[in-house]
Amino acid sequence: MTKAEDILLVLDHMFPDAHVELNHRNHFELLIAVVLSAQTTDVGVNKATPQLFEKYPTPEKLAQADVLEIERLIKTIGLYRNKAKNIKMLAQDLVEKHSGEVPNRREALEALPGVGRKTANVVLSNAFGIPALAVDTHVARVSVRLGLAKENDSVFEIEKKLMKKLPKEKWQKAHHQLIFFGRYHCLAKKPKCYACPLIKICTYKDKNLTKIE
Repeated sequence: MTKAEDILLVLDHMFPDAHVELNHRNHFELLIAVVLSAQTTDVGVNKATPQLFEKYPTPEKLAQADVLEIERLIKTIGLYRNKAKNIKMLAQDLVEKHSGEVPNRREALEALPGVGRKTANVVLSNAFGIPALAVDTHVARVSVRLGLAKENDSVFEIEKKLMKKLPKEKWQKAHHQLIFFGRYHCLAKKPKCYACPLIKICTYKDKNLTKIE
């Protein structure tokens, strides 16, 4: 059994129900929520999107919205001014180029304002069930600490290594499990090394086996 397979077994035990934590009811809401989540916590996004989606539930309505009103609704989110412009333009593109539907092709998704590779991966995987591995800050940190990637690897390099080492049929679930592991266990500043079942393969130089209250 490979190290990657060992890691997946542990993550299956720790987080069997790992899932996307951005609240959404359809592909459009998921896409908008992921765009808004850049450099912002999912919790923060989930506090702002109910009002946004209530007022602008469709691409057509968001495309016609006043940017200042969008800003007001999402002002608690980091970079809200730039994001307000992006999601309005994104909605316009959905209406004008995709008949108001979220496209299921990477090239089309990445052509939308505010959508990069990570966002496209999340949408492809969660909305359409297309295997993809989105590398956010948690996935990147955990991948390096567990020796699945190197410290100086770019986000794309980490993604390519994970795609090579993890079975394709497990990419979607593994993506969420790695996020959960990083978000709730292998934290950036105070990782729970004292209670980590993967401590023996961890390469993190500052690991601490003493519980910090």
